[in-house]
Amino acid sequence: MRIFTTNVILSVAAVLAVLTFGYAAYFGVAWYAASHSSESEYASHRDEALRSGQVAITNFTTLDYKKVDEDLQRWLNSSTGELRAQIDSEKDKRKKQLVDAKSVTESKVLDAALTELDDRTGKAKMIAVVEYSVTPEGGQKATKIDRFLTELTRTEDGWKLSQLGQMRVGI
Repeated sequence: MRIFTTNVILSVAAVLAVLTFGYAAYFGVAWYAASHSSESEYASHRDEALRSGQVAITNFTTLDYKKVDEDLQRWLNSSTGELRAQIDSEKDKRKKQLVDAKSVTESKVLDAALTELDDRTGKAKMIAVVEYSVTPEGGQKATKIDRFLTELTRTEDGWKLSQLGQMRVGI
């Protein structure tokens, strides 16, 4: 009887070991396939575009008149195409406006989402809700929330804003 019990226990243990190895192998292969699929790559590009867009919007909506050259350079570094060309051509005019306004604007993206992503052409559209506060020199801070509609273009240096505009709210 004792030999029979030992053989049964060994047989059950062997079957469980084989099943465990089989499940581990199956789920390991499934995990590897999922992590290297085109869907995973697309999701990675989507996340990268969204993150870059949020940073770029923050760069465009955060300004300090005491370091306007640095802030305008950040605008240029965060943009591409016609938007970048427009900023570059109007840089002196914008600098004067910002210095004359003597205000500091701080912002943060409250929420954002890509509404379109064409990974093959490197184009994306994004909406964002941004809270920003403007503090004029010697004045009271005013906080406001705006919605932005942007277009992003993938460049050699990553995703950059190619269009930026406030979104109309309402009907």
